[in-house]
Amino acid sequence: MPQHDYDLFVIGAGSGGVRAARLAAKAGARVAIAEDDRIGGTCVIRGCVPKKLLVHGADFSQAFRDAKNFGWDVGVPKFDWPTFRDNVEAEVTRLSGIYRKNLEAAGATLHEDRAEVVDAHTVKLKQGKSFSAGRILVATGGHTYRPTHLPGHELGITSTDCFKLERLPRSILILGGGYIALEFAAIFAGFGVAVTVGYRGTRVLRGFDNDVRKHIEAEYALAGIKIINEVNLKSITAIPGDRKCATMESGVQLEFDEVMFAIGRVPNTMGLGLENAGVKLNERGAVIVDEFSRTNVPSIWAVGDVTDRLNLTPVAIREAVAFADTEFRNKPTSFDHADVASAVFSRPPVGAVGLSETEAREKLKNVKVFRTTFRPMKHILAGNESRMMMKLVVDADTDRVVGVHIAGPEAAEMIQIAAIAVKAKLTKAQWDATCAVHPTAAEELVLMSDPVPHDNEAPA
Repeated sequence: MPQHDYDLFVIGAGSGGVRAARLAAKAGARVAIAEDDRIGGTCVIRGCVPKKLLVHGADFSQAFRDAKNFGWDVGVPKFDWPTFRDNVEAEVTRLSGIYRKNLEAAGATLHEDRAEVVDAHTVKLKQGKSFSAGRILVATGGHTYRPTHLPGHELGITSTDCFKLERLPRSILILGGGYIALEFAAIFAGFGVAVTVGYRGTRVLRGFDNDVRKHIEAEYALAGIKIINEVNLKSITAIPGDRKCATMESGVQLEFDEVMFAIGRVPNTMGLGLENAGVKLNERGAVIVDEFSRTNVPSIWAVGDVTDRLNLTPVAIREAVAFADTEFRNKPTSFDHADVASAVFSRPPVGAVGLSETEAREKLKNVKVFRTTFRPMKHILAGNESRMMMKLVVDADTDRVVGVHIAGPEAAEMIQIAAIAVKAKLTKAQWDATCAVHPTAAEELVLMSDPVPHDNEAPA
């Protein structure tokens, strides 16, 4: 008889957990997966997918304005939030169903219940059933952070709440300066909401190239989105008219219909029982793993945001594939987290891969920077003043392009292709030897010939 009920028990049916479960099951393993929410995890249910649909919906407002100079008379566009919101929810439900079918088709057993770790080889469901497993994979992701120590925090909302709003607010304060804060700022502004972003740092998008950060702040000002840096929220109070008063530590008071927290995410390890098996966590509560996603307990692994390594859905999937290859396909594999591209679906969108200029100058002896800004052709005819910025960071000693940064239309699409070149360690000469495709914005990536002076980088 088998030593355990399952060869693999996966806790969490998000992108990483589902991929690992499917691959292991297809390899012949007896697999179970538990999920106490909807199948699909953060990305499908309350993250990347519905958020990108909101971005698409919000983009129409600018498209309608741009259309006039192209000869289109669109009249007075009218937006209906409930219709759009419900259509997005229907698509999310459809995708969740596909995830469920894929698990079933692979032969994995789905337990729609909360699972907790009892010991190194045992998992218990909330309903009471316990199962033993040769391997346990933790893929529980993370959740939006709410500052419960803040007076009036319960009056605020998070990105999770935004997808189910009964109605759009007339005004909103979004606290945070990261990609979630800026994405929802653009989304709400596109729907006609008066948006203010409050950030405790000196410039939004910490961790991105400083020129990108400067460019985005300028573009948001152009779009009528107000960014207030170096502010800290002290409290939120309810005021007449179903509005909120946000009091800053400086004493300044601002009134809004809604206050949104976009100040980070927390790994989902609370109450998971990992301490029962002796699994080590870091100071943020994330599961500590090695390059093969192994914890300090030989029978337990973890992938995705719960490890707080590089919190991107495609990364979780690649970590899951590496885990399945290593443990069930006799192909020891570790995922390389270097030079992973990322995108911010802001207005304009941002794409980045590799080192920022600051990082490059800290790590390399000699650095060359190539940068260009321009108005895309479509914007010129439309009378749209929004500009595009592109930047290449080059190791001057090897001529290798070590960083690419784009802010402008289709930046996310371009950066996926640029990431191949950066990952392949191609040189600036090889970029330059590539013939341009004209007329496109992307052609500027292979046409930047003169490096810019060092002191031209935007300050942090």
